[in-house]
Amino acid sequence: MADYTPSSIEPRWQRIWSERRCFEVPDLPERPRFYCLEMLPYPSGRIHMGHVRNYAIGDVMARFKVMRGFDVMHPMGWDSFGLPAENAAIQRGMHPKEWTESNITDMRGQLVRMGFAYGWSRELATHRPEYYRWNQWFFIQMFRRGLAYRSLRRVNWCPECATVLANEQVEAGVCWRCGTVVTQKELEQWFLRITRYAQELLDDLETMTGWPERVVTMQRNWIGRSEGAFVDFPVEGGAPLRVFTTRIDTIFGATFLALSPDHPVARDVMAGSSQATDVERFLQEHRNAPVGEKLSAEREKAGVFSGRYAVNPFTGSRIPIWIANFVLMEYGTGAIMGVPAHDDRDFEFATLYRLPIARVIATGDGTDPPLPFTTDEGRTIESGRFSGLPRGRARQAMIGWAEAHDFGQGSVQFRLKDWGISRQRYWGTPIPMIHCPACGVVPVAESDLPVLLPEDVLLTGKGGSPLQTSPTFAKVSCPTCGVAARRETDTMDTFMDSSWYFYRYLDPANTTAPYRPELARAWFPIDLYIGGITHAILHLMYARFFSMVMRDLGLGAPGEPVARLVCQGMVLKGGAAMSKSKGNVVAPDDMIEKYGADVTRLFVLFAAPPEKDLEWSESGIDGLHRFARRVWRIVDAHAAAVAGSPMCARPSGAAALELRRKAHQTLTRVTDDIDRRLHLNTAIAAVMELVNALYAFAPAEEGAEAMSGRPDEDRAVLGESLEILAVCLAPFAPHLASEAWELLGRKDLLATHKWPEADPAMLATATVTVVVQVNGKVRGRVEVPQGADEGSVLDAVRSDARLRGTVFPDGGGRIARTVYVPDKLLNVVIAA
Repeated sequence: MADYTPSSIEPRWQRIWSERRCFEVPDLPERPRFYCLEMLPYPSGRIHMGHVRNYAIGDVMARFKVMRGFDVMHPMGWDSFGLPAENAAIQRGMHPKEWTESNITDMRGQLVRMGFAYGWSRELATHRPEYYRWNQWFFIQMFRRGLAYRSLRRVNWCPECATVLANEQVEAGVCWRCGTVVTQKELEQWFLRITRYAQELLDDLETMTGWPERVVTMQRNWIGRSEGAFVDFPVEGGAPLRVFTTRIDTIFGATFLALSPDHPVARDVMAGSSQATDVERFLQEHRNAPVGEKLSAEREKAGVFSGRYAVNPFTGSRIPIWIANFVLMEYGTGAIMGVPAHDDRDFEFATLYRLPIARVIATGDGTDPPLPFTTDEGRTIESGRFSGLPRGRARQAMIGWAEAHDFGQGSVQFRLKDWGISRQRYWGTPIPMIHCPACGVVPVAESDLPVLLPEDVLLTGKGGSPLQTSPTFAKVSCPTCGVAARRETDTMDTFMDSSWYFYRYLDPANTTAPYRPELARAWFPIDLYIGGITHAILHLMYARFFSMVMRDLGLGAPGEPVARLVCQGMVLKGGAAMSKSKGNVVAPDDMIEKYGADVTRLFVLFAAPPEKDLEWSESGIDGLHRFARRVWRIVDAHAAAVAGSPMCARPSGAAALELRRKAHQTLTRVTDDIDRRLHLNTAIAAVMELVNALYAFAPAEEGAEAMSGRPDEDRAVLGESLEILAVCLAPFAPHLASEAWELLGRKDLLATHKWPEADPAMLATATVTVVVQVNGKVRGRVEVPQGADEGSVLDAVRSDARLRGTVFPDGGGRIARTVYVPDKLLNVVIAA
């Protein structure tokens, strides 16, 4: 018997698949189409087990659909712009392009060694000009439609690195790269007007039944639609302060105003105030606080009285203006009305600073529940002409009153803010805009695209945008009037690259358009998209926005690009996510070297359902290695005996019949677990059960002797069952399955072989006869489904008129205990 040697089997089949272009598809599908996609990786140098798991899940579906007769779009590319490459280049003294291309070569080789069924002819990398020129083209189209604009925005700023930092790049109030205290400053940035699509982004969530509810909820909360009203509060000696409230019906209970420390007038309100020193100290403490702490809902509430007062426009009452750390500039107007009787945060703040608390909502039955009373139930009280109204009616009436008296208006607000895309870094798409002293900011002519990244830059990680250091890049003539002008030296957020790449896969060599619209209409939406939950908000929100924009540009995109989304769990070791810093990384190359790609794939697919976290286990992968060897042995042992044997549709022997039934039931279960449920671990478990049944029928250890002297129908059933084993294993362990298929004498490629249909006659549940005893004496027999549990057998006894009275006497005895031998015997012990 030959040994199972993945090191020789797997490269051979990878070469065959590549030479025969098994996984390439025409631009326009000729058969039913299926678009299967995993989120493209960042080329950091090596793939990790998280990559392997993500891509293995998609590969199962892609291979399965190919065998089901679909044209399957299953491409791969590289999200290759980004700050890590820039940092690596600085550390190593090399260009980011050189580092990135080297990593792509290494990682592509790893993916090939895993046997993933990619159409490599469609490979793309977002750092290459043939790709990022279309980022620039999209930006110009958005600019012309008012979707791209430049505006001041408060940002996290590292004065040492002279760059904007994302919130996650600020650690304990300092820059993650250099340790300098991060400040916040107003800076002109480029934005994309995603808020124009906020309502559509929200409404479509109701139709996205193929997305995990958790992701839908996260996006709904991120969009954050709020119906309410703007209300202007006059300020003594100053301009009115505008607040946004969703509960204008409580305004008669407003006992203070609170401003965000980042509010533009937070510093102005203290002018001439006796509280100026306290306010300045509070604002300075806020500026020095870590950004993450500022945004935390758990932050201890604190504030300072500004020394100034406003007037409640509904009551005419004089109320103090405070500056409070729990008020965020990002929500509403950055100013709130404090209603402590009916808001948890306001109540906590008012209690801390001993501010008045006025109840203005009562329950419908007239009782006064403990404060704060924050539900939407009840009626207004102590609210002047609006007293006694149900809350919904009160809101409408008060909004009407405010609008009629010109100090407020109804409004819908969204938590979602426009997408800031400016980055002060080198390794990204140059923003294709020109600053002209005569014309203002104008786009680069489309005929001049792409605006290439200059090579003559100084990369230090400090001093602002590296593009400013290029002596040739920034100076340019205005495309409109021809005068000396300046190029934009910021680059784009790399989420731009990943927001539309799945369309470029359709037409990666197109030099006149990002892709042909007819291809998008033919292939979209994506049937299955797989990636981590960490991308639930930003990437997936931006991808949805981009698709809507592309639709409106007439590019054939659907409003929603993804029909079904799967968020795979993480790969853990020792209960923690694998990472180099924790020293718990398991390298895929090491696993391929030791066990082979198929066993590595089987483990990450079998150890947990796709959406659950997976705990790495050496014993677990050893177990899958033993399983793969068992498959090899059973095929190798009997291949010669069954080669060319005719199919036996109706075996007469009981053992052969049971094996054929098991094979066809396995085929049905694997088909359903992949196609409908994506329960890949249970599909593998079903294949394991079939292997057990094969060994019971014809042990591999006995080799050819196991089949000597047995009827032809046994060889036929064994041959058919081994073929079904190879088919069912093909999506999971394609090299081993293909080798088995060839050993069985099949001349076609298993990778493109038609997925068989199960014989309906074999799908009926098998039954067994269970002997029924009472106190050790046989009283009868019942027919039950094979594998029935004890309760089901007892139910069958109750349904048998003759046995029912014997086993369940009406009087004089009761069941003390039972002894059940599955599929064979039930003994009922009746107490006297």
